[in-house]
Amino acid sequence: QVQLVESGGGLVQAGGSLRLSCAAFGGTFSTYTMGWFRQAPGKEREFVAAISWIGDSTGYADSVKGRFTVARDNAKNTLYLQMNSLKPEDTAVYYCAAGGGPPSSGKYDEYGAWGQGTQVTVSS
Repeated sequence: QVQLVESGGGLVQAGGSLRLSCAAFGGTFSTYTMGWFRQAPGKEREFVAAISWIGDSTGYADSVKGRFTVARDNAKNTLYLQMNSLKPEDTAVYYCAAGGGPPSSGKYDEYGAWGQGTQVTVSS
């Protein structure tokens, strides 16, 4: 079973940028669709972005299209999420996940391994 560890969260002003990373240990990272989800206080966990195992296909939630970019480096077993033009409503705990569905589906139950999350706070 793959182990996932997120990093890169923090406090940023609205309009700023952050890059999240997710390091994978064990398993076969390069064979998984990888995704990012987030959960704000009092809300359900929601899909943010995903990328296919080879990186040739991506999917995004409408709320982040044009602002966030998902990428992966299979040689480094690492997933990334570049977040630009951040808004206060992007504040949440961000989780990376390993799964097997198509990147565009965004279905929570397609992902079998999850990291512990990293907090992103955007101030207005």
